[in-house]
Amino acid sequence: MNREIEKEIGNSIRKIRETMGMTQEMLSTKLQLAGCDITRSAVAKIEVGQRHLYPDEIILIKEILGTDFDSIFYGVK
Repeated sequence: MNREIEKEIGNSIRKIRETMGMTQEMLSTKLQLAGCDITRSAVAKIEVGQRHLYPDEIILIKEILGTDFDSIFYGVK
């Protein structure tokens, strides 16, 4: 995957998460409770584009953050 795209997606996730007042730890806990084994450290790496996202993770993140795919993939408008 293109590194710049991964950074943009991660940055979008971070912005949405912060807008909700959610910490990385809170997001990782919610993901774990939904059956996705992601640590806080993994969330941090996703947000800076150092870790790839799997489709099931993107779907869960979308649901947990209460957002849409456009906001994740193309940035928060």
